[in-house]
Amino acid sequence: MNINEFKVELEKRLNKDIVKYEEPLKHHTSFKLGGPCSALISPTTKDEVVVLIKLCREFKVPFFILGNGSNLIVKDGGFKGIIIQLTSLKNISLDNKKITVESGATLAMTANFALKNCLKGMEFASGIPGTVGGAITMNAGAYGGEIKDIIESAKVVTLDGDIIELTKDELDLSYRSSVIQRNNYIVLEATFSLEDGEKEEIKALMDDFNGRRRDKQPLNYPSAGSTFKRPPGHFAGKLIEDAGLKGFGIGGAKVSEKHAGFVINYDNASANDVIALISKVQEKINEEYGILLETEVKIIGED
Repeated sequence: MNINEFKVELEKRLNKDIVKYEEPLKHHTSFKLGGPCSALISPTTKDEVVVLIKLCREFKVPFFILGNGSNLIVKDGGFKGIIIQLTSLKNISLDNKKITVESGATLAMTANFALKNCLKGMEFASGIPGTVGGAITMNAGAYGGEIKDIIESAKVVTLDGDIIELTKDELDLSYRSSVIQRNNYIVLEATFSLEDGEKEEIKALMDDFNGRRRDKQPLNYPSAGSTFKRPPGHFAGKLIEDAGLKGFGIGGAKVSEKHAGFVINYDNASANDVIALISKVQEKINEEYGILLETEVKIIGED
């Protein structure tokens, strides 16, 4: 990695105002933890994203794509590379019953846009705390709905810096998985195909889902959302609760007493606290039930 040469070339090609060096990532993740990155860059156009991908490849600089930081743990040593944060890309447009949205827009923004235009189908996503790009990458879902139910296509950047458009079938969306994950593509925008609906009914369903989320999830503490994937035939939260781990903690990290599927930053936790707690939960569930819980949350960086 030649970060110094990268910086020189970066400032030739892009506006330096979109770059922050040695930026603490705890300010950009919902868990509120994580050390600094070499640089955090917030492109304002799709072309700038392509330039960045090509520069990182040219100078062999590691990079990571960041949205709202809601499904992520950054280790205490930070990330020795470039964080490309896409939250400035958030334009939303409507054509007939199809919404086209840039990857940095949140699901809440997009669902509210659908509501405003009396379009149904996206209610399930209104309370998911992430961006459209992240949601497509992991096929986010809640309350019986998934991104694969409503998506028509997505524009992505390959690791070679080529922009390609993928159909719903080509995205190969399944439970917390997609071709985007497997090929390390970067989502630029997506088109969702929705249906006409009654505004009051759409809002009522969104309010119901959001109310359930407030009632059942520990939203008053920093976390990365659901910590573990759902194991086949089981629910992670129930397994953890049945194993007596509700409220169990290491350092400032704790298994939520409200919902055992969430590890929370209870008291100024370090990333090491959170990761050690996740490992302990996995170990206990494996011992008790012979089930290996896989993390839904992504872990990056150095100790």
